[in-house]
Amino acid sequence: MRLLIASNNKGKIREYKEILEPLGFELISLDEAGIVSDPEETGADFADNCYIKAKAAHDKTGLSVLADDSGLCVDALDGEPGVFSARYGGLDTAVERSQLVLDKLGDLPKEKRTAKFVCSIGILFSDGRWLEAEGDVKGTIGFGFVGENGFGYDPIFMYGDRSFAQLSAEEKNAVSHRANALKDLLNKLKELVDIC
Repeated sequence: MRLLIASNNKGKIREYKEILEPLGFELISLDEAGIVSDPEETGADFADNCYIKAKAAHDKTGLSVLADDSGLCVDALDGEPGVFSARYGGLDTAVERSQLVLDKLGDLPKEKRTAKFVCSIGILFSDGRWLEAEGDVKGTIGFGFVGENGFGYDPIFMYGDRSFAQLSAEEKNAVSHRANALKDLLNKLKELVDIC
């Protein structure tokens, strides 16, 4: 199946290709397709924003589109940054946004720094059908930046005794919120194929 990925995030695109191409999916990014699609994310939750992104790219191309919306939810910050993860605090870079999270948590002890990454993912098929799934991964927010891999909030998100930025691509792809959402989506795709 050929899917357009409704994203310009190179890290996210790489993860999708690593996970889905071995399963027989042909994935192309917006950039590879020569398409500009950056709709305003006005949804109330990750699932709403996921659909907004898929619909915008689908309307421009007519292709089947894979989209997601994901973010970091920190319990001590009442779920922030949440749907505002990519624009938290009005800051421009992931390092600045991550530092804002660290600053807000201050010296809160580890047991009160619980957090999760959440991912809503969906496919808007060329015929207009919509298939959606969600996944998460739980962890804690560290006390600083650790690791060189990953992107976004990965260097401050601790999974066990390592940050997401310390995990190899294979390790992260086995446990991440995106991987868990994809597993759910692939199960739903299989059911759809079995029914048809």
